Amino acid sequence: MATCPPHPSYPSGPPDGAPFAGASVGPLRHAHWWQRAWVRYGALSTLLVISGLVILALVREETGTEGFLVGLGLAVLPVPLLIAAFRWLDRVAPGPWRNLLFAFAWGACAAALIAIVANSFATQWIATATADPTRADTLGATVIAPVVEESAKAAAVLLVFLFRRRDFTGIVDGVVIAGVTATGFAFTENILYLGIAFGTDQLAGHSGIASVTAATFFVRIVMSPFAHPLFTVLTGIGFGIAALAAEGRRLRRIAFPLSGLLLAMGMHAMWNGSSAFGEYGFFAVYAAFMVPIFGLLTWLVIWTRQRELKTVRAELPPYAVAGWLTPAEPYALGSMRARRIARQYARRHAGKPAARAVAQYEAYATSLAFLRHRGRLGRAGPDFVVRERELLEELWRRRDAARPALDHAARITAPPVPVAAPPWPVHGAYGYGHPTGSYGYGYGYPTTPYPASTTPYPAYNPYRS
Repeated sequence: MATCPPHPSYPSGPPDGAPFAGASVGPLRHAHWWQRAWVRYGALSTLLVISGLVILALVREETGTEGFLVGLGLAVLPVPLLIAAFRWLDRVAPGPWRNLLFAFAWGACAAALIAIVANSFATQWIATATADPTRADTLGATVIAPVVEESAKAAAVLLVFLFRRRDFTGIVDGVVIAGVTATGFAFTENILYLGIAFGTDQLAGHSGIASVTAATFFVRIVMSPFAHPLFTVLTGIGFGIAALAAEGRRLRRIAFPLSGLLLAMGMHAMWNGSSAFGEYGFFAVYAAFMVPIFGLLTWLVIWTRQRELKTVRAELPPYAVAGWLTPAEPYALGSMRARRIARQYARRHAGKPAARAVAQYEAYATSLAFLRHRGRLGRAGPDFVVRERELLEELWRRRDAARPALDHAARITAPPVPVAAPPWPVHGAYGYGHPTGSYGYGYGYPTTPYPASTTPYPAYNPYRS
């Protein structure tokens, strides 16, 4: 019976004249100038920079220099906490920093600019058409603003979904991209509101707890820093479910993002319209809807994160059988505690480069598990074999630094393993001598090198020699 080689037979590429399986064989077409990566990156960066400069000028014009600085200092406070929370959710399969940087910049610059311009134009148009400025402000806050703002923020999620498809594999990725985008949007919006509040207090001579600035800070920064991320996360969940759908399920890939976007608009409208429900309408909506929904979505995302770890433990054992991974690695890679111990071990014994290699090894292994999971469910694309080979080669290049660290982590974190006692007494052996047996603590897999999977795996193996 043929077996897989324990290492890639051509680590840097296929032999001459032998393309990867699944790759097209034919003359390569030269991309047009507008299809080149540096052109797209340059155009996107230019758009974000121009948007940032324009939104900076508009906010400063509304608040004044002093108000802008005060608003900036107060608005930045919740940003590190929110970014850290979303980054923590993404620790199982961390996405590139450039995606998060783009999402935050889009929310803070492009989406905020679109919202300010569109909301102002729509509100003025309604006020002119109806000759009722109060009604125009109410309609602008409860109807126009939710549609415009959620659509503008959803554009960032859509762009990552379309052009960074490899980094967008499920619900957690959608939640993280949407949440970071909304965090950037809320950051700019908070600068505007806090700056205007400070200017109002300066004119009225108010200060301290009774000031408008203190009230605005309490409502927007203390009570509801998660409001905008909560709305847009619904859109991200819709895109995440669409990412899990098979390539041929076009209706599902369109319906779920649209449904998430509509839910985000509806919740945003209810939040903005809470002041119309009476003196305590805001607190009623906050307690009855915002907090429970926030708790429910938090539970959903953490549950999804745990399912991702189970997927890693279930999908990697075949690669251990083939020799690409050691028997202990599927367990260690499916435990966040073991991953952390492995990075610490590598840093302590070989320095930061080794710890970085272990972190990369963990990320590539997780991507490999997700890829195999999608392939087993029939959701992988036509480049499955090529992508699988790329990930395996990335793992193989980092095996010298990662394997000792993961082996150490597996030994440290292995759960108690039942040891069956023989029917006769065996003296002097740990774990025996008791008629009912005992539990030992050790490697974790004394009889089975990896957890048995209840799901059959495809028989096809492209690396079988």
